[in-house]
Amino acid sequence: MTVMNNSFKHALLNKQPQVGLWLSMAQPYSAEVCATAGFQWLLIDGEHAPNDVRSTLAQLQAVAAYPGQPVVRAVSGDTALIKQLLDIGAQNLLVPMVDTAAQARALVAATRYPPEGVRGVGAAVARASRWGARRDYLGAANDEVCLLVQAETATALDNLEEICAVDGVHGVFIGPADLAASMGHRGAPGHPEVQAAIDRAIRTIVASGKAAGTLTAELALARRYLELGATFVAVGIDVTLLAQAARRLASEFGLGTESAMSAAGASAY
Repeated sequence: MTVMNNSFKHALLNKQPQVGLWLSMAQPYSAEVCATAGFQWLLIDGEHAPNDVRSTLAQLQAVAAYPGQPVVRAVSGDTALIKQLLDIGAQNLLVPMVDTAAQARALVAATRYPPEGVRGVGAAVARASRWGARRDYLGAANDEVCLLVQAETATALDNLEEICAVDGVHGVFIGPADLAASMGHRGAPGHPEVQAAIDRAIRTIVASGKAAGTLTAELALARRYLELGATFVAVGIDVTLLAQAARRLASEFGLGTESAMSAAGASAY
């Protein structure tokens, strides 16, 4: 069933490109500031940013009034954590380090109520159901979830076709930094071998009928990925944008260290 209640999922199913921004500051105030910019999706990062369930909830609440759709990245594919994230109202989940189809199938099960899955039922006390006000929630919840998995190792790329074939996985996100490290090019996601692998992966994902996504701070690369058929591409990170702007301003007055000013121009992943 194509669910209209999740506009981000609907856009991906209809191959409508979505340009997003990474939220790593772990603050609802800055999340709301970024939500005013007009990005179509906003990634609340629970893997590398200092977020927990409560801070994730606060950011979901902060951006709810704006058009950009929140995507929550879990720190891991733990079934209990996924249950909590879904209960606080996350409809779009991004799960890191998925190397096999078996892992992907387990994640699908974690996002679905029985008998299709293993998600614990506690909707009456959950924000997702508006604390019971949405009487159709239990019947609609499985279809409203958009599950995105991260393929970010050489092993994952070897298994990419099988991962894409898992029913209930709606998109696959290529993680450039971890992929580069896995391929022996740590810190160099722009290496030609890594970029060639990303290009092949995007083509494979698109050919499978699933949505392809990635993150890059290089605008030319972002446009290339979109041209290849990627449908959810993040083009910046809030904390990096702040750091770059602050260091650039300081450098105008001869302030800051050489390393800090150099870092201001570096790409972040």
